[in-house]
Amino acid sequence: MADVSRIRLVAVYAGATIGPLAGGLVAPILPELSESLHTSVTEVASSVTVYFIPFALLQLVSGTLGERWGLRRTVRTAYLVFVVASLGCMLAPNLGLFLAGRAVLGAANAFTSPLLLASLGDLVPKERLGRAVGMYASCMSGGQSFSPLIGGLAAGVDWRLGFAVVAAVSTALAFVPPLGEPRPGAQAPPWRPLLSVKMGLLSISALVSFLGGAGLPFLVALYTHDFLGASPEMAGVALVGFGLAGLALGPIWGTVCDRIGGRRAGVIGAVAGTGLVAAIGLTGAMWSLAACWTVAGAASSLLTVSLQNLTMTAVPGNRAGAVSVVSGFRFAGSALAPAAWLPLYHNSSITAFVIAGSSQLIAAAALLGLGGRATAESAG
Repeated sequence: MADVSRIRLVAVYAGATIGPLAGGLVAPILPELSESLHTSVTEVASSVTVYFIPFALLQLVSGTLGERWGLRRTVRTAYLVFVVASLGCMLAPNLGLFLAGRAVLGAANAFTSPLLLASLGDLVPKERLGRAVGMYASCMSGGQSFSPLIGGLAAGVDWRLGFAVVAAVSTALAFVPPLGEPRPGAQAPPWRPLLSVKMGLLSISALVSFLGGAGLPFLVALYTHDFLGASPEMAGVALVGFGLAGLALGPIWGTVCDRIGGRRAGVIGAVAGTGLVAAIGLTGAMWSLAACWTVAGAASSLLTVSLQNLTMTAVPGNRAGAVSVVSGFRFAGSALAPAAWLPLYHNSSITAFVIAGSSQLIAAAALLGLGGRATAESAG
């Protein structure tokens, strides 16, 4: 029985990589996609937004619905949809069908990432939950890290191979869904506790954490192409450090949150990320950009882990609902990032990175607004 639980826990961690892998796959291959689909880079960049809009919007309800339908059945179905949508992107002959496949991928991910995170509460003891959440964040960072690398390497042969990887991994994970049976009738998780000041502050923090940090791989990739003359492969290598930092540090950040509280840890991550993202537009060589982006990934990981720890205890009667709502706002930041920063970037790359980085200060202010009570809850 212990071995079965361990396998399920490993499968949850592996499942954490799917969303970031599918979402970030296109960042370093925008020029190749535009050529293959006979469209402009700006139009094909909309595939980032098209993925994250349904992903973000559906998470407002996906956690609560998943609790009601059963986490096991919901996540397994979502994995199978991932397979179909990935194959659709591979075979798409034009931009319209490619965008449709990306939208379906985003919708399916709304029923995997937050539900998998919430399932940790049933798989690990309470005293180890902070570290488990940190490990989950590490795996998400791993997916985020390897997605541009896989995309960049695939572009050297055929960009479609990246989507083949997503389909293959999703197929394997469909055989090992998380625990969680349906909760009908009186057992159904409540909606009303999701509408609170605490949830509002956590959601604001989550939105700007990705808008001005983790949602910027596309902008960094364009910077390497436009100002540093990098190939897609080199762009992928430069981008990989952001996710690798989170991959390595996630469990450590989970322990930090247990010790100093999620609120304080999140403020530190947001303030550090502000300066690091702002500095990217001043880099003039691939090594300095890669170093700056990697350390920014460490700061972003600390902010993400702190938010996830705070959210896991925010609404005890509907853990998956709380996680999915806050996650929805986080990835809404990724959906809004191209529209927010590309116009600024085309006028001044330095200004775009400075303003994007500075937006994370909003997250710091929102976390401070939670007060000491949130700190005690996250530590306990």
